[in-house]
Amino acid sequence: MELPTSEDLRERRTELGLTQSELADRADVSQPLIARIEGGDVDPRLSTLRRIVEALDEAEGGILRARDLMHEDVAAVAPDDSVHSAKALMDERGYSQVPVVRDGIPQGLIGNRDIRQRPEDDVGELPVAEVMHESITTVEPTATFDEVDSALDHKAAVLVVEGGRTIGIITDADIAAHIS
Repeated sequence: MELPTSEDLRERRTELGLTQSELADRADVSQPLIARIEGGDVDPRLSTLRRIVEALDEAEGGILRARDLMHEDVAAVAPDDSVHSAKALMDERGYSQVPVVRDGIPQGLIGNRDIRQRPEDDVGELPVAEVMHESITTVEPTATFDEVDSALDHKAAVLVVEGGRTIGIITDADIAAHIS
């Protein structure tokens, strides 16, 4: 990876029509720091440089965030709901899994696989809390496409959470829709 020079940063900022103050606000750094970096007076930390480049990418429309990928209408069940009602919701919506949420706070996920793996004949009568898996991945709405994509390498769905409350869900299908 080739790091941008101070001249590259200044040129890109001006091409996007951003002032140093606007870029500083977007990158969550101070305007004097932007001026010193562009003037070549200081070498920024890699983390600071990354925030500046991401802010420029976002201004250019080049960064997809979780909020751009997520479905806001989250079909969810409560931990006290029956497995039968969770399965009915999944079948109705054509989903293989749904989040388990109590008062907006994610508790876990329940999917067809979780249901099939239970040996009980009356699994449909059990509460969702007894069948769901609690291992869930959450991201903030500002998480980048790459962060979400990486999380989906290990999980079937990622919940988007803001202030501890579920506001969206992202699956492989959502990623595929943005790639194609």
